Amino acid sequence: MLDIAFAKSALPKSGTLVLLLDEAGEAAGGAAGPTLLHKAADDATGGAIGRALAAADFTGRVGQSAIILAPGAGLMRVIAIGIGKRGAFSSRLAEDAGGMATAMLARDAQASVDVSGLTPALAASFAMGAVLRGYRFDRYRTTEKPEDKPKLTKLVLLGGEATKARAAWDALRPVAEGVFLSRDLVSEPPNVLNPASMADRCKALTKLGLTVDVFGPKELTKLGFGALLGVSQGSVNEPRMVVMQWHGAPAGRKGKTKPVAFVGKGVTFDSGGISIKPAGGMEDMKWDMAGAGTVVGLMAALAGRRAKVNAVGLVGLVENMPSGSAQRPGDVVKTYSGQTVEIINTDAEGRMVLADVLWYCQQKFDPAFMVDLATLTGAMMVSLGHEYAGFFSNDDALAANLYTAGQTTGEKLWRMPLHENYDKQLKSEIADMKHVGPRPAGAITAAQFLQRFVNGKPWAHLDIAGMAWSGKDMPTTPKGATAYGVRLLDQMVADCYES
Repeated sequence: MLDIAFAKSALPKSGTLVLLLDEAGEAAGGAAGPTLLHKAADDATGGAIGRALAAADFTGRVGQSAIILAPGAGLMRVIAIGIGKRGAFSSRLAEDAGGMATAMLARDAQASVDVSGLTPALAASFAMGAVLRGYRFDRYRTTEKPEDKPKLTKLVLLGGEATKARAAWDALRPVAEGVFLSRDLVSEPPNVLNPASMADRCKALTKLGLTVDVFGPKELTKLGFGALLGVSQGSVNEPRMVVMQWHGAPAGRKGKTKPVAFVGKGVTFDSGGISIKPAGGMEDMKWDMAGAGTVVGLMAALAGRRAKVNAVGLVGLVENMPSGSAQRPGDVVKTYSGQTVEIINTDAEGRMVLADVLWYCQQKFDPAFMVDLATLTGAMMVSLGHEYAGFFSNDDALAANLYTAGQTTGEKLWRMPLHENYDKQLKSEIADMKHVGPRPAGAITAAQFLQRFVNGKPWAHLDIAGMAWSGKDMPTTPKGATAYGVRLLDQMVADCYES
């Protein structure tokens, strides 16, 4: 993870300096004056920076950038990043600016950033964006040339209220670490990350103060997890369920406060089973455990920042493979709830995993609410593409809290409908229900199916199929695993549920 340091304002004598300039050509959000580093740097270089920015038509609009090579005063480079209108520089824009800085500094081992015009909170947000964009999953690259690897290891943020900014960043850092953990899990190849090895990585979080319990096939069979076990029966990699608990409510309330609960679909590889997927793109199905990856990263973030809340995270971990022992279309399974389900398509396996885990969660923990996350349906990607995750909820207050947190963090949500009329599509002739309906409204009928295992508990289902992986670089997310939902849910907990 990129090292972030804070120091008093002083013009560096060498290296690269990053300036955050608004549309008036002044430091972000601060009053212009000779103490600001952009003015000091311009003076030290005999006005070379100002002339170069004018020649480049740099106006300071949001997202604009300019690079000035060897301007003088010992500086190798000056990078100017536009942040728009003064006073409108938000935490989201600060994060984007940080991400842009990291991308532009890939060739520098260390650089300095003028944050003299930023509040401590905005300086910390800049650091958050810079760190998140610096993520790289390269543990399996053995022949990469040194010159092709990013060199940046440290950013020094200069000016402003350094002590307060450092404290603000210290509060954000555990969330960044949770994001990195989630991205690592989702990025791992499926021959490395299977249900057992992922459960082991969850178990390692006890070092943060989490209580972690792992349920293997014997325990799951004894419990009666027929839906989850049915999905896994075609694979030599046996299933797991992991339960992670964080007891952070203030003393005197720990045992009296209902936990908030998060449930993740963890299909470590999804071939589709007997209803096998097309070969093209099947390698992407290593990230069909992204919902579980988000829950693991979230629990690490809550524990890391010592969140004042009781929380439980549950992940159902399976591998969905075709074999002589695999589940068949037409099978009927009995779920942990006692309800029976006719299997129509073995590639609709995620909802079966969630069905058992959701019922167990509300029976075992009686949580204040449950939120599940899953890369559940292609239908959701057809509906919303890669801009929003679709979500469903039986509780308007919970839905509002989720939506607001999504707007704050930029992990956007769009609420989709639930209605009993869709239930007709799940009617089975031989069991209590089918687990899929016809093609229309596929994401909705999937949510309707899950709702049957909620038992009236306040609940929301986030279908993150279009958001778990990015096919291109984004401001604070390099191409690859996004860890979508870690920051969203952490924000919601912080805003609405901490004591």
